[in-house]
Amino acid sequence: QVQLVESGGGSVQAGGSLKLSCAASGFISSNCGMAWYRQAPGKERELVSTISFDGSTYYYVDSVKSRFTISRDNAKNTLYLQMNSLLIEDTAVYYCAVHTASSVCPFPYRGQGTQVTVSS
Repeated sequence: QVQLVESGGGSVQAGGSLKLSCAASGFISSNCGMAWYRQAPGKERELVSTISFDGSTYYYVDSVKSRFTISRDNAKNTLYLQMNSLLIEDTAVYYCAVHTASSVCPFPYRGQGTQVTVSS
């Protein structure tokens, strides 16, 4: 059974930091590119960041560049998103998701999400 379980969300003041984690099970996540998405109230889901299966290639949406860092620990089947210098507009539900479409990657499976709330 494929599972992606996010954790680490919470409430923080603007300028603060949070580190999200995503624990993968039910498939070999080290075979798959992974991604973080977010969805704010009343807005469409947004791709925030992606990382290749081996962690060598990254993508960040412009609004989070230099503030967020995606990483992964394939030995632990865990994906991370370090978020620094948080802004009020970063408030959203954050989801991790499989980003690779292949026979061994359950694309486009995603987790249930974790809430990030940034206040002034």
